[in-house]
Amino acid sequence: MPLVNTKKMFEMAYKHGYAVGAFNVNNMEITQGIVEAVAQEKAPLILQVSRGAREYAKNSYLIAIINVVVKENPDIPVVTHLDHGDTFETCKQFVDDGFTSVMFDGSALPFKENIALTKKVVQYAHPRNVVVEAELGQLGGIEEHVVGVDDVSKHLANPEQAVEFVEKSGCDSLAVACGTSHGAYKFKTAPTLAFDVIQKIGEKLPGFPLVMHGSSSVLPEFRDLINKYGGKMPAAMGVPEDMITRAAKMAICKVNIDTDLRMALTAKIRQVFAEKPGEFDPRKYLGPGRDAIREMVRHKLHVLGCAGKAAECL
Repeated sequence: MPLVNTKKMFEMAYKHGYAVGAFNVNNMEITQGIVEAVAQEKAPLILQVSRGAREYAKNSYLIAIINVVVKENPDIPVVTHLDHGDTFETCKQFVDDGFTSVMFDGSALPFKENIALTKKVVQYAHPRNVVVEAELGQLGGIEEHVVGVDDVSKHLANPEQAVEFVEKSGCDSLAVACGTSHGAYKFKTAPTLAFDVIQKIGEKLPGFPLVMHGSSSVLPEFRDLINKYGGKMPAAMGVPEDMITRAAKMAICKVNIDTDLRMALTAKIRQVFAEKPGEFDPRKYLGPGRDAIREMVRHKLHVLGCAGKAAECL
């Protein structure tokens, strides 16, 4: 089947109380691991491309890989999404390149300017059947070129502003700052999410899909493997999975996952190098890394509740 946008996915996710996993891709092995998991679990899929991925692999390579995914998985609805597009020109480029969803991230801009630029992206994307994600409030942490704030509790999304933002910008989904944070070192103390913010926005915008960024859980099994084989991630802490499941049963319809992919791949590569120090065949260490990604993503699809939901999203 052709690529799809998120309209049907989010409609079903909201109606049935689950969220769709949005996974960042940088190369073939990461993409294969994600897609193998999704195919086995029969889940809908959002493949995201970040600025860092574009610089590392180039759009042409990533698009070619994604085209193979679509061709070989006709029963899986696939959305191709630009993550954290920071200019109108970047969003336009991805619309023109055939992506079905783009995010304009104007969260660091003044409120009215964020609305105006998001609306400009919407006016270009909608006639081309491309949906637009926007962001309100600011997250903490660091993800590639996205640098967050130090105290996320002071930069949560304002429910009243959310209503105005959606009505004036025309965006199709909204990433809301609700206490999450980018990267592996998200929190210094026990993490908590602002479920009250999610609930209030959901009440004021019934049926409207919200998005949760910075939502990797920094799984202990991979953190421990990395540290066992020479890494140094003693304070790495992510979003507890029970909180993600709870948010997915509310208005959160899309959950972004990147750090957990990196950790799964890195942990297995470190393990192979430690156990087989003479190994130099990339297939012998990237292969186990790909397998680790597949099993981690399979687990995440059940955390999100979207396993088995592919058919209803077509």
